[in-house]
Amino acid sequence: MAEGQPLDELRLTLMQDVLPMGLAFVDRVRSEGPARVVESLSQGDDPLADLRKEGEPAARVLRERLDQISPGLGNPVMSVQVEVEEPAEPQSSSSLPDDPKELQEVLDRIETRLQRLDALITPGD
Repeated sequence: MAEGQPLDELRLTLMQDVLPMGLAFVDRVRSEGPARVVESLSQGDDPLADLRKEGEPAARVLRERLDQISPGLGNPVMSVQVEVEEPAEPQSSSSLPDDPKELQEVLDRIETRLQRLDALITPGD
């Protein structure tokens, strides 16, 4: 989740957990009546999980509609942190090799990295 951003965490929790339960609860009240809903909540192993599961399709539709109004409104954008570990270089990258064989090895290494980068950018090819 969004570490260190309590408002973003609250919004994400509301959209992913509270919204589906609330929509399912309102739907049950409309169809069964308030007394039957309270009675059904007191029965079962995990009534909140049941509500969340029951309301998820309606919540997904609502979140998609909110995203059409403003991207990220319904499905909050979550920040990610990506780290790439570079392989150890056998020689300093600041000095260019004078030997054509060494130069070809460096060029091959660059080409391999470019191919890996291209594979990451265009998956499925």
